Amino acid sequence: MWDERYSAEGYLFGTEPAAFLPREAGVMPQGARVLCLADGEGRNSVWLAGRGHRVTAMEQSPVALEKARALAEARGVTVDFRQSGIEDWDRSQPFDVVVGIFIQFAPPPLRARIHQGIAQAVVPGGLVLLHGYAPRQVGYGTGGPSDPANMYRLEDLRTDFAGWEVLRAGDYDAEISEGRGHSGRSALVDFIARKPEQSA
Repeated sequence: MWDERYSAEGYLFGTEPAAFLPREAGVMPQGARVLCLADGEGRNSVWLAGRGHRVTAMEQSPVALEKARALAEARGVTVDFRQSGIEDWDRSQPFDVVVGIFIQFAPPPLRARIHQGIAQAVVPGGLVLLHGYAPRQVGYGTGGPSDPANMYRLEDLRTDFAGWEVLRAGDYDAEISEGRGHSGRSALVDFIARKPEQSA
C-alpha cells in the first residue's frame, strides 16, 4: 500500500517538515542522535539533519526511501536511512531523541509495542517527540487512518510513558497544508516527554 501511495509524482506530504517539528525542536540538545520512525519520504529527518543532528531514519517502503535519499542529497545533508518495518527495528541502538510524526497506522496493541521500543531506545534523560491525530480527526477527513482507535489520546500517551517528565501535551485543531496527504482542518496531538535519569 505505501509503495503505491509513494510512487506518485512528487512528495505525498511535501518536502518541508511537519509544523510541529520546527516549533518544538528547540527542546533537543545540539548534535543529538535522533531516530525518526516511519519517516516516509524524509521531510522530517532531512530537516533535522540540516540543523546539525545525527539522524537515523527508519522506513519500510523502498519507494519512499529513494525519494528521501534524493531529498537529502538535494539539501546537502547526511541521513542514515534504514529500510525496516516499525515492528522490526533494532531497539538496542541508543538515541538521545526518538521522533514519531503521523505514525498512526498502528492499532493499539502494536502502538503499545512501538512505545515500549521507544522507551528502550531512548537514553536516560533523552526525549520522545510524538505528533499525530486525535480520534475526532476521522470526522474531518483531511488525512490519517479511518479507525479512531489508531489515533492518539493524551491519557494513553501518559500511560505508555508513565514516569517520564511530560514537557508538552497538547490536543488542538489547526489548519495544515502538508502535500496531498495532509491538508485542511486537522485534530492534532503533541506529546513531548523526557525519560527519567538512571538512579545513582
